[in-house]
This record gives sequence, structure tokens and C-alpha cells, in this order.
Amino acid sequence: MNIKDIAKISGVGISTVSRVLNNSGVVSDATRARVMSVVKQYNYVPNSNARNLKMTQSNTIALMVKGISNPFFANMIKEVERQVHLRGCPLLIQHIEDGVDEIGAAVQLVKEKNLCGVIFMGGTYDHSEEEFKQLTVPFVLTTITTIKEVDPSVFSSVSIDDVHSAYKATNYLISLGHRSICFLARFPLVENTIGNRRLLGYKKALEEHGIPYDPAFVEDCEYAPSFGFAAAKRLMNKNKGATAMFAASDAIAIGVAKAVLSSGLSIPGDMSIVGFDGIEMAEYYHPSLDTISQPGVEMAHVSVETLFDLIAGETANKHIVFESLLVKRGSSRKIN
Repeated sequence: MNIKDIAKISGVGISTVSRVLNNSGVVSDATRARVMSVVKQYNYVPNSNARNLKMTQSNTIALMVKGISNPFFANMIKEVERQVHLRGCPLLIQHIEDGVDEIGAAVQLVKEKNLCGVIFMGGTYDHSEEEFKQLTVPFVLTTITTIKEVDPSVFSSVSIDDVHSAYKATNYLISLGHRSICFLARFPLVENTIGNRRLLGYKKALEEHGIPYDPAFVEDCEYAPSFGFAAAKRLMNKNKGATAMFAASDAIAIGVAKAVLSSGLSIPGDMSIVGFDGIEMAEYYHPSLDTISQPGVEMAHVSVETLFDLIAGETANKHIVFESLLVKRGSSRKIN
């Protein structure tokens, strides 16, 4: 009888049995009781050398954030921190710069800090299945798009449907009578980024209503108010007949609103605006901005929950998709 036999009979992973025997890491009471019942039934005595080696593993969780200045992530990071601490574990928050290999950085951090789990937040991941498999601890991708085809059983994810959400926003503007709708987002050269997926939703809504797609109504800009301001100015200079703007983030939408107002136009009298994310700042901007709201706090909560279930060996990798919500605050109006 060895640890593999105990795991098989208990119906859990070897790492879970190890955590129970070493009284380390996170294991639910029900799982712990099931494993210990098998241990007692078979009079299993753990190897002391192996036990001592396992006891060196920490219970630290890492949160790897790309775009940590994004205001949408602020409450999500707080919720991750709260949920991890509620489970009695320390949290290490690591900012990942653009261009840095996130998986490579996580693999190194697992070695240095002996982590027991990782949550990745934000960005677009261009990693192969082999690269994901380099991570030897459970991990969850939150608000992240993956470019390459990867076996979904290799990782867990928490997200929204960006295509459908952007479709919902554009369709709302069309339902108000708008046909000249501008779209602003970040479009890196690689495909399947968040900006590109939201562009697909924008295009889908136009197509369904027989409105031709015009690239002149689309601007590439960073997710920040200053870039939204400059991009909106360019769009208004090119498209004198534009009546609405859909921004792929609230940060961009705030810049768009400033550009509209500084041009002597009114919102929503002359220009309707819809943002994306549901950040607090957009609600208290004047005028308050319509937006597609993501349930960020709930997504963060479920990300932690999923990670700890994976660590405890109580679930296989899974992919959770949340529904976004169109929030109407008065920055869009019906036109003839």
C-alpha cells in the first residue's frame, strides 16, 4: 500500500492525499475525512522522508496581473485578496509588464516561492499547450483571451463573452435609431484579442441590421482616457455625420465624452456614448455613461473558489462564462 493506492481508493489526486497526510495546503473537511478513512482502513503509515519533503511546500497564492493600472481590475484585486485571506493563505500580487512571458514568470515564481496556486488576470495569452503544462500547480485565467488552440482541459478560466457583449451594446444603439456608430478599441496585430473580439460583436450587429461596415468609423487606441479623447477627435473630424460612439472600455469612453463636450457638442443630444466594463468612475462622470457592465467582483470570487477547488483536487479544470449587463444611465438617446 502506497500513496498512489490511497489516492485511487479515495477517488482523489495524489497531491490531495499528500496534503492530508502532511496537514498542509487546502483540503475540504469532507475530502480529508474520506482520505483518512482509507488510511485507517488499510493501516497506512506514511514514509517520514517523503512527508518531510512535502512539508516544505507553502500555501501561498500568486495573482499575476497584466494591466494593473486598469481601473476595472481594482475591485477584482481587492476581492481576490479578501477571498484568499479568508482561506488562511497569503497572497503575492505580481505586476506583469507588456511583452513579458507570463507563464515563464509564473513558473519561476512557483520555484522561488514554492506556490500552491496561481491566478492570472488580464491580457491576451499567446502560449502553447506545452507552455501551459510547464506550470506544476493549479491555475486560473481570469478576464483573459487565449490566441492559440489549447486543449481546454489544460487550464481553467473565468470570463465573459466579449463578442456577444459588444453585439449587445451596438444593437442597443441601433435600436435607438443610430446607423453611424463609431467604435474605439485596442487592436494589436495578433488576432483574437479582447479588442478584436469586441470588434466582431460590433460588426455582427451592423451586419444583422443591414448597415455596411466602414473602417473609417473605427479607431485603434489604448485603454486610457487620453487616448480615447484623441481617437474621438480624429473620428469626429473624419465622420461629420456620426451620431454615436461605442468604446471598448469605460476608460476610453470617458476620454470620448470629454472630446465630444470640448467640441461644443452635447451628450446625448448630439452624440450618444456607450462604454464597457462598468467602472465606478464612468457612473460618476458628468454625464453618467451607459456601459456594458462586467460582474468583476463576482468573477474574482469565483476565480479564487475555482483555484482552491483545483488545489483540493475536488474539480477538474473548467471554464466559467459570466453574463454582462447593459447599464443605461442616460448618455444615449433615441433619434429619428
